[in-house]
Amino acid sequence: MTQIPHPQPRPLVVRPPAAPLTGRVRVPGDKSISHRALMFAGLAEGETTIEGLLQGEDVLRTAAAMRALGARIAPRADGRWVVQGRGLGRLAEPDDVLDMGNSGTAARLLAGILASHGIHSMMTGDASLRGRPMQRVIGPLSGTGAVFAARAGGRLPLSIAGRADPRPLSVRMEVASAQVKSAVLLAGLNAQGETVVEEPVPTRDHSENMLRHFGASLSVEPAGTGRIIRLAGRPRLLARDVVVPSDPSSAAFPLVAALLVPGSSIVIEAVGLNPLRTGLFTTLIEMGADLDIANRRTEGGEPVGDLMVRASTLRGILVPGDRAPSMIDEYPVLAVAAAFAHGETRLCGLAELRVKESDRLAATVALLRANGAVVRVEGDDMVVAGAEAGAAPGGGMVETRMDHRLAMSAVVLGLAAARPVAIDDVGFIETSFPDFTLLMNRLGAGLSA
Repeated sequence: MTQIPHPQPRPLVVRPPAAPLTGRVRVPGDKSISHRALMFAGLAEGETTIEGLLQGEDVLRTAAAMRALGARIAPRADGRWVVQGRGLGRLAEPDDVLDMGNSGTAARLLAGILASHGIHSMMTGDASLRGRPMQRVIGPLSGTGAVFAARAGGRLPLSIAGRADPRPLSVRMEVASAQVKSAVLLAGLNAQGETVVEEPVPTRDHSENMLRHFGASLSVEPAGTGRIIRLAGRPRLLARDVVVPSDPSSAAFPLVAALLVPGSSIVIEAVGLNPLRTGLFTTLIEMGADLDIANRRTEGGEPVGDLMVRASTLRGILVPGDRAPSMIDEYPVLAVAAAFAHGETRLCGLAELRVKESDRLAATVALLRANGAVVRVEGDDMVVAGAEAGAAPGGGMVETRMDHRLAMSAVVLGLAAARPVAIDDVGFIETSFPDFTLLMNRLGAGLSA
């Protein structure tokens, strides 16, 4: 398959901007939806056109993997992407190892597809991804009859001997994870019979929405604090065009920067407002953020709106653990906001952060401490002392650990801190947010290498 080079290490020193952040911007397409659009379009019969696809490295890895499995995928001059699907159960065996780069989402979801097709494949990734656990999907997916072989701890490289006649799955998840849920549902597509997933609390439902969009029969019912999803196997998936909204996780960075840089006022256009993805917006408003949502509408089956953001004085709050699934990727930048808030902020239930691109809980604590903030970990909670304890004066070096969200959070901290913040490598930002520096500079950030 085509090899996509990793970004070269690129250090950056960030200082407060000379003037407030101002302007209107649109962040890239939603990464979660972009991955799924390529996968479902590749499994469908016919030609799907995707508008707004995120063209970061993570998503390009998914495109390359689906090409290796026989789908025809190509960008058009107008920015849209066209996918000619193979049809469910008709994927081709890849000629080479599937390199998923830095993307845990791509690797885990693709494992569900590979387990339920009668082909042999092998996945690997970069150093960061090879250190992340895959056992959480290997365990339930083994129920299909597929055979997995991995390194200790279920780590990549991962060999998968898939089943052409996979068994349907019934999985009760102990820990909420949209990736595990989606992998199980993707495996269940090619199984004869009903696949059932019970999740303890609702997680992002882009897979469910897209399954319906492409013609699958799926039901969702409440169960205590969570939900039960039932999927009828062997549907006929038919090509349907997809419009990808702007990524709320990417919007988090200019949003928090505008809240913290005095005098700022910005608009972030067409941001996805799926209620299972908006925990950060809810939390910031509770902290006192001047954040309004205008021009609400529906695009591609997903609610969207324009975020109107003005610099604000934030206050510390308790963020409940049951909110974690709706904002799991936003905790590092929320912790930065908490370091500038008045009063203590307690972020509860962050166990899932330990198995992201890095141990994001430890890395976020290190980011704040290196720049003078007072923060502690109590079990799976992170407690940030806030402005009275020094408000993250800056002046430190941040080790990003090959984690794009840590790098962008460090940039936001540097824009608000009293002293410059050095970042060891911002190259990995391209995996999820191409032209991040360019976009921030359009708002007046003044970032330069």
